[in-house]
Amino acid sequence: MADTRPIGMFDSGVGGLTVLKEFRKQNPQENIIYLGDTKSFPYGSKSKESIIELTKKGIDFLLEKNVKAIVIACGTATSQALEEVQKQYKIPIIGIIDSTVQYIKEQTKLRKVGIIATTGTIRSKGWQNKIHSQIPDAVLSYKACPLLAPMAEEGWTENEIAKLTIQEYLKGFYDIDCLILGCTHYPLFKKCIQEELGKKVEIINTGEKLAKDMQKILINEQKQNESTEEGNFEIYLTDTETNFLRVASKLLKDTEIKEKIKKADVE
Repeated sequence: MADTRPIGMFDSGVGGLTVLKEFRKQNPQENIIYLGDTKSFPYGSKSKESIIELTKKGIDFLLEKNVKAIVIACGTATSQALEEVQKQYKIPIIGIIDSTVQYIKEQTKLRKVGIIATTGTIRSKGWQNKIHSQIPDAVLSYKACPLLAPMAEEGWTENEIAKLTIQEYLKGFYDIDCLILGCTHYPLFKKCIQEELGKKVEIINTGEKLAKDMQKILINEQKQNESTEEGNFEIYLTDTETNFLRVASKLLKDTEIKEKIKKADVE
């Protein structure tokens, strides 16, 4: 029987929409409720305790919407809160790290791995520990890029400031096979990043890998929506006075996205 309940997605802002976009491409029939915690953005500079607390509040909000599974579409929340919330909630919850690491493990030509993420994510060693546990011969280069997520929220992803910032952050990343975009805001800079590193370096958008894994989970748990019609998506923001609308309209190519955005009361 088809499970038409929505999937919940949670991020600190607009970045998780890069995951939503990939997920809808692969699973167009699924309904989605997206929560952007724009009031508490950015997460990258917060303590682990704060991030766990904010993530739990986000999950509680989504559970009230009767979601059937939850995607933590945020690199910082995945690296610092995922294990904790998976213990506390019975609903399937996945983050952005495991799917990507599994993909790299299967691609034997990808062993020199670059990672860019927020300060909190790099500090947590979430990516580094998971990669080393699964791929012991991987050679890692990593860097915190704290300016990129706020720039993405401003819509500064392809201007001269973006290009210069990317250029500065990617110094020393030229001897790599792939680069993990360890924050879901970073795919918005993919064009600039690819130009800087060249086509020989594979740029890994974690949303693509995560979407495939969530699809498997839904099939295994018999929770997939078997409708032949395109699913709906709703967006909730904890603070609607942001640049979210402009960036989201461009990313999702949806001029009517304003109608889908609602204020979320997350306490």
